[in-house]
Amino acid sequence: MAELVARVEASPARLGAVRLVCIDGPAGSGKTTLAGRLAGALGDVATVVHLEDLYAGWSMTGAVGRLEAGVLRPLAEGRAGAHHRYDWAAERFAPQPTPVPVRPVLLVEGCGSSPRRLDRWTSLRIWVEAPAELRVARGLARDGAELAPQWRRWQTTEAAEFAREDTRMRADLRLDSAAASPAGAFVSLQGTAPGTTAGT
Repeated sequence: MAELVARVEASPARLGAVRLVCIDGPAGSGKTTLAGRLAGALGDVATVVHLEDLYAGWSMTGAVGRLEAGVLRPLAEGRAGAHHRYDWAAERFAPQPTPVPVRPVLLVEGCGSSPRRLDRWTSLRIWVEAPAELRVARGLARDGAELAPQWRRWQTTEAAEFAREDTRMRADLRLDSAAASPAGAFVSLQGTAPGTTAGT
């Protein structure tokens, strides 16, 4: 994790004074875990935004636009941002906004979090992957087996997004959570930035 922290800190701030780090990859690959570990290692200089809080349910449509309008544009101007979190149980966005303070690092994690439209603001793009069977098992263990049909449809949705944006190849760093070390370190895949691990 120290190598990844150093990589983040060495990246230029492009979102005003903020370093935007986008952690992308298919559902169940370990993005949320990595974001949590990285935020913990960075300390109080980092804020995490989960893109699934901006999805309108099982759809990516509009999520990046909401992120851009409510969070990224204000931060680029040196102002705090905010967004309305989607309530998955109530199937609607919460009326009370969630604030996003101006801090040196903003970690945005979630499927579709690193499209080309955000490149001008992005300091570092991280891709996280794992085999499909493992990802589905993780997701259903977390969300419940009854959501298997939604998960299968989501795999088609995310695959189309990644193909359209060439997300994996555009990433600055690609990590494999399935090959994580016993200590929980995510393994850096061949052909990516220097450093063999990015976990704790």
